[in-house]
Amino acid sequence: MPEKTPSILANSLAQLNNAAQVLELDPSIHEMLKKPERVLMVSVPTCLDDGTVKVFTGFRSQYSTARGPAKGGIRYHPNVTLDEVIALSMLMTWKCSLVGLPFGGGKGGVVCNPKELSENELRRMTRRYTVMILPLIGPEQDIPAPDVYTGPREMAWIMDTYSMMKGYSVPGVVTGKPLNIGGSLGRNIATGRGASFVLFEVLKHFNMSPSNITCAIQGFGNAGSVAAQFLHEVGVKIIAVSDSKGAVYNKEGLNPKKQLEHKQKTGSVVGCEGCETISNDELLELECDVLMPAALENVITKENAENINAKIVIEVANGPTDTEADKILFERGVFLVPDILANAGGVTVSYFEWVQSLTTWLWTEGEVFTRLEKIMRRGFKSALAVAKDKELDMRTATQVFAVERVADAIRTRGLFP
Repeated sequence: MPEKTPSILANSLAQLNNAAQVLELDPSIHEMLKKPERVLMVSVPTCLDDGTVKVFTGFRSQYSTARGPAKGGIRYHPNVTLDEVIALSMLMTWKCSLVGLPFGGGKGGVVCNPKELSENELRRMTRRYTVMILPLIGPEQDIPAPDVYTGPREMAWIMDTYSMMKGYSVPGVVTGKPLNIGGSLGRNIATGRGASFVLFEVLKHFNMSPSNITCAIQGFGNAGSVAAQFLHEVGVKIIAVSDSKGAVYNKEGLNPKKQLEHKQKTGSVVGCEGCETISNDELLELECDVLMPAALENVITKENAENINAKIVIEVANGPTDTEADKILFERGVFLVPDILANAGGVTVSYFEWVQSLTTWLWTEGEVFTRLEKIMRRGFKSALAVAKDKELDMRTATQVFAVERVADAIRTRGLFP
């Protein structure tokens, strides 16, 4: 029988155990960090357009609030599970800790296929789900955000429902809102821009200039396309980009704006003029200075890790590299910046949005990106210092740094009662 793949929760707990060993963490604190603080499972009865009622299952997990209110997205997907939501809330805890945000980690989800629901059905389901998790959420308690198959529209519905229950407008209850009801400038491109700032710090570490490097980007969605365009503007040679239908390559360099225009017209980057069509697997193995996996999880595995020809890997997607591949890349001298740091730009600008909502103040896009760059560069430097001091790979170093911060907060607060 084929070997069973460990669950995302099992992998997350294994990473925590590894960090605890490096830190020689107090066993009592380690025990506390193995479990979420609270988890809510709810029924979400929803009236469909044909008058029938369908009952969906929803979740909300608050993994840790030792450093501040829980923070994390809500996803709509038929494969959402309780273990997945718990694991993702744990990872959000480490991500917020790593870049120094005053948040803990949260995550939510509803088991559904949003593609099979009308807009009215989605609205009714979202509002009912909001009411069901109402005891857990709030601007000083738990602040949801968009995730898989949710976006500004759903955040507007959640914010409005919560506000109706309270009797007054509460824009700070969610982030990722539309601009006209308290969203932040720059939020829609924050992940790609944040990953680019991290890359600049990596290049500085290796004394490399952006104008002298080549980069391949797997995934041309929001994060990948934003990173590609921004890096191209500062002189990075983008030699390949891809989407789910395939990849395009030109060793002399691409203009990502042309690929974006082609994708908007045809639905894919494949077939763009002046490019060679290759597969996503071939893109991963191209000879280049920087590889940015910005699409799916587990695309770099023990099967292809030996064939990765990039000097630097920046994980813009969540979990694109599996555990065994991690070890292979490290042994081969590939410098990898893990997702917990590389894609933290989204939650960082969510933090900015939360602050703006609480203070009823609006920052310019320039102010947002200046603050984002400072936080992303600082996060990389902190993790790199741990990696050097303890002779660790960057993934372990980021985990150790983040877990230690949360553990310190628990020690400082003490155990109640």
